[in-house]
Amino acid sequence: MDAARWERVQALFHQGLECPEAARGVFLQHESGGDAALIREVDALLLEDARGKSILDRGVEHFARDLIVGSPVPRQLGPYRLQQVLGEGGMGVVYSAVRDDLASVAAIKILRDAWMSPARQARFANEQRTLAQLNHPYIARLYDAGVTPDGTPWFAMEYVEGLPLTDYARGVSPAERLCLFRCVCEAVDYAHRRAVLHRDLKPSNILVRIDGVPKLLDFGIAKHLGPDAGDSLRTRTGLRLMTPAYASPEQIRGEDLQMHSDVYALGVILYELLAERLPFDPAGRAAGELERMVLEEPVVKPSEAARGKLTLPASAWADLDVLCLTAMHRDPEHRYRSVETLIRDVDHYLRGEPLEARPDHFSYRAGKFVRRNKAPVLAAAAALVLILAMASFFTVRLALARDAAVAQAVRTERIQKFMLRLFDGGDQAAGPSGDLKVTALLDRGVQEARTLRQEPLVQAELYRTLGGLYQKLGSFNQADAMLGASLEQRKKAATSAADIARGTLDMGLLRMDQARLDEAETLVRQGLDQAKSKLPEGDPAIAEATLALGRVLDARGQYEKAIPYLEDALRRAEARDKASEETANSLVALSSAHFYLGHHDICDVLNRRALELHKRLNGEKHPLVAEDLINLGASQFQRGNFPESEKLYREALAIGEAFYGAGHFKTAPMLTMVGRALVAEKNFDAAVPVLERALAIQERAHGPVHPSVASALNELGNVEVQTNQFDKAEARFSRMVEIYRKVYGAQHFLIGIATSNLANVYLNSKRYAQAEPLFREAVRQFLATLPPDHLNTGIARIKLGRTLLREGRFAQAEEQTRNGYEIVSKQANPTVSWLESAAGDLGEIYGALHQPEKARAIEARQQAALAGAK
Repeated sequence: MDAARWERVQALFHQGLECPEAARGVFLQHESGGDAALIREVDALLLEDARGKSILDRGVEHFARDLIVGSPVPRQLGPYRLQQVLGEGGMGVVYSAVRDDLASVAAIKILRDAWMSPARQARFANEQRTLAQLNHPYIARLYDAGVTPDGTPWFAMEYVEGLPLTDYARGVSPAERLCLFRCVCEAVDYAHRRAVLHRDLKPSNILVRIDGVPKLLDFGIAKHLGPDAGDSLRTRTGLRLMTPAYASPEQIRGEDLQMHSDVYALGVILYELLAERLPFDPAGRAAGELERMVLEEPVVKPSEAARGKLTLPASAWADLDVLCLTAMHRDPEHRYRSVETLIRDVDHYLRGEPLEARPDHFSYRAGKFVRRNKAPVLAAAAALVLILAMASFFTVRLALARDAAVAQAVRTERIQKFMLRLFDGGDQAAGPSGDLKVTALLDRGVQEARTLRQEPLVQAELYRTLGGLYQKLGSFNQADAMLGASLEQRKKAATSAADIARGTLDMGLLRMDQARLDEAETLVRQGLDQAKSKLPEGDPAIAEATLALGRVLDARGQYEKAIPYLEDALRRAEARDKASEETANSLVALSSAHFYLGHHDICDVLNRRALELHKRLNGEKHPLVAEDLINLGASQFQRGNFPESEKLYREALAIGEAFYGAGHFKTAPMLTMVGRALVAEKNFDAAVPVLERALAIQERAHGPVHPSVASALNELGNVEVQTNQFDKAEARFSRMVEIYRKVYGAQHFLIGIATSNLANVYLNSKRYAQAEPLFREAVRQFLATLPPDHLNTGIARIKLGRTLLREGRFAQAEEQTRNGYEIVSKQANPTVSWLESAAGDLGEIYGALHQPEKARAIEARQQAALAGAK
């Protein structure tokens, strides 16, 4: 057999592997032109392939079953639970899947009919190995791999939700399309540097997420370069394992492939991005006809193909034509030698510089220089004329230009501050309406910012601004990407210590919003150390970092550690301006730590000062005013003044809903507080809808594991306890305990609250043996994290005493109830249910212990307290 015939046999064999078995006869008859000898040779290879180890290793009954009904796909693969089919290809099926233990989503690829074809198994294993070594922000990551019980290989990879590159690009400018294309080139160049060819580059294998980040997918027919790749890989591509419209001429001819083959496909993609059509239209054409066009017909320039679609200057189209047609040249020797050289020319185009692929004529380079430096060239020419004509006039114009530049800088700064304050409500004249839609604006801003690579510091500042806005909207993933990119840009540019410190603080405070508190504290401490080591003592960045660290420690429940930092931050703020926003924010943060330590009088003084400042600075209807009202309401709630707390909560909610909208994640905590007051007032019918709405908003914004979600669960559980829905309440509080332990670790006062509430379910449902150890654990958590006379400790002791009373352990019950009563009576209104319950329990305990004088004394004490309260 000569080499040409063997090449033909090989090609038909690999195409036949991709056909269903029932259709192979018709396929071979058609493709071979009726050559019976050729059909026999290919059939023999297919039969030998089908005798691979995967069939011999299985019983006949399995073989027969799979031939008749097919192998069912398990619904659980390792830790992944399959959900729905995302797509099918020649090699496999892709499913969406959920990993329940991490609450994450992945894409699972399963090899189709793996046991029927060892060749397929080899290609699938190659895709696993290829993906495993690629770790790049624009390449979908490999997470895991394994086999099903019947030996079918699978692997889990990053789930990318987005649009194909060309669909996404239709809504953006030519410059943005070039930036997206450049990102794809970076991913391909990264793979090439690791000796991996993709070999099937096309827009459907490149998805662009909503934040504008492209992801390169599907390395199913990727190939490793180098001596270990094997000659057989040259023909294994097969005409069915590529897309002819994007395949290079050498790939269609079945020749050995190198990096320039992927360069060709990138050129076709760039052509389609610019012209919004393929260079060779595949519509209505058989694969063979399309392959002939790629090999023989001339290519229409993208500038001609795009007429009426994209409007660009002729000089710009001239360079884009060169970019596309050089990348797509039929002769690999005349293409870009590598993806890196293609990227360089894309960068040259974006910066208005001469392309390396263009002839090195003086007129071309001079024209590029003038267009790239149009303003400086014109200014120099004007300056020369003016110097010759009138030196004084030149001086005046220079001054005017300087003043205009300064004014422009001031305007830019004001616009940036306005955008930030728009979401804070600081500008009352231009404050947002309740239905303001900004997501599309921000996403467009991200695309614009990505084009400023030649100005890294400007780009970093825009990323920081956009990240801050995403954070305020509760879009934490987008905020993470923007703030992280901003910080990296600043580090690379070796900018000032204050800028790097602020970038580190931004990341730390974002981690706090995400409830990733270990990372938050580490980042904020780094920012504070950077600021203190590089900046003078009075620099505002030090005060900002000190306040941030106090807030993180407060969020972690380390209130006594937080207070010195918060007091220091307040001192620094007041030293600059006692009536500033910075002073007000420091007052609020300090009041929070005192609140959780039970220092309600101190807390009220601080919050009233903050409220006065926020009203003076921002007006009566600002969200910061709402937060101050919430804090004042919380102190009233802790004292048992529930109607007063409800009034303050509702006032805050009205401000929050008017500013953020009814469904915003910052409105949800205000809803929770209103619901909490209604529960305390026994108004359950009004409380439940409010709390369920708050829970839905929090879960949508933060996911299932977040302290804000636990807060809403807490109040709903309290309603269910008081309405004897104990099974529902038990589920709520169990989930609440789990959330707090995941967020805070083994020890936190909120774990104590959740544990106490779960124990209360068992107490009210008369499961005293289950309630007692949980109440003891709650008391232990409070004593470890709060002062010994804290209100939470007192309430937990009263409930533990009641449990022991119901078990008939009167002496132990007396100790716990009496201690709890003493703590609560010093801090709460005598009418609160906890005190009345404790007094009644003590009377019952002293009766059982035959101590009537103590029973009379506690009754008299409670009556006197009630009379004094009136």
